[in-house]
Amino acid sequence: MAKKLRIGVLFGGRSGEHEVSLLSAASILKAIDRTKFDVVPIGINKSGHWLTAGAAEGLLEGSEPADGSGGGSSAKRLRAGDPARTPGARVLAEGQSALLAPEPAGLAAREYSALDSHAALDGQSLDVVFPVLHGTFGEDGTIQGLFELAGIAYVGSGVLGSAAGMDKDVMKRLFRQAGLPIVKHVTLLRADWERQPRKAIWQLEAALKYPLFVKPANLGSSVGISKAHDRSELGRALTLAARYDRKLVVEQGVGGSARRGAGSSKARELEVGVLGNDDAKASVVGEIIPAKEFYDYEAKYLSEGSVPVIPAKLTKAETKQIREMAVAAFRACDLSGLARVDFLMEPDGKRRIYLNEVNTMPGFTSISMFPKLWEASGVSYKDLITRLIELAGERQAEKKRTSYSRED
Repeated sequence: MAKKLRIGVLFGGRSGEHEVSLLSAASILKAIDRTKFDVVPIGINKSGHWLTAGAAEGLLEGSEPADGSGGGSSAKRLRAGDPARTPGARVLAEGQSALLAPEPAGLAAREYSALDSHAALDGQSLDVVFPVLHGTFGEDGTIQGLFELAGIAYVGSGVLGSAAGMDKDVMKRLFRQAGLPIVKHVTLLRADWERQPRKAIWQLEAALKYPLFVKPANLGSSVGISKAHDRSELGRALTLAARYDRKLVVEQGVGGSARRGAGSSKARELEVGVLGNDDAKASVVGEIIPAKEFYDYEAKYLSEGSVPVIPAKLTKAETKQIREMAVAAFRACDLSGLARVDFLMEPDGKRRIYLNEVNTMPGFTSISMFPKLWEASGVSYKDLITRLIELAGERQAEKKRTSYSRED
């Protein structure tokens, strides 16, 4: 019998998408194939402390201890943005601190505690890390750099791809270089907005037409994103986005108008899952019909009305074009493992398609779009997790072929 791989599932993190990460990790821990993998849950709390605990898995699944302290063993419904109803958050409050050393001999996980010196991970190395981290400090190349130093296989894109996939300004430059169609946009520094707000707004209005979408360059899950229909909303949107990043991206809306309620002229929001390394493949195309005016954080995680349509109602030619563009975007940003690639389609008769962005670690619950797209493409949720772990190992084997000194 083949030896089980030891998989570290890393979740939480310091970003604004902390709760989303708990949801993704809970689903993965519930579905991962235990006949193939031994699983070590590892959390990072909002302060940046690395934690682990024996009860982590049960807590992340939403189970409560049957000791009268938490109302029995019934599971609560996990919900992003609502920590009180996300029991997985408890492991980050109750777990013991853990140290992951960046040593090339393997990512040795060592427990330390002022009260208990027991090593919960038995001092053994992890074979693969699955960093179920969304947003800053988890999806932007920072944690990937730690894994590279440790010489350990990990799921998802490397340092360069992760950083490029997080920075919407750099991402769009790479898309343009690859000849991929993108929406008209302007990048603005927070310092310029705060120093000369009137000049900044004048420059934006001279270059773009309302409505405008204002985004922090480095964040995900639509955190800090606003739609501005006029100058007064634009100022508020820039101030909000500036809370989350030093670089702001302002995009001209596709379709729509400056008037609210122009629902019939909203752009169609299309998504594709990409899976693989150098030979990446695209899933079927899906569409999101947002409950709100656009697919913001609330529409994604808190509202109940957003509707996924899989497969999207498109012509064969449109489907083929979008899937090819998705793989091209994946390669343009030097991604690996997985990505969700998002598109916008004009609502009028022209139906022009624009590449919006890539997401290198998309939401990963069993009902998130990325797994659902692959389920519709013939890959079950459990098999998808297994395939991502396999891809991490394949990429690590490829790295080992590279010499890093003249003597090698």
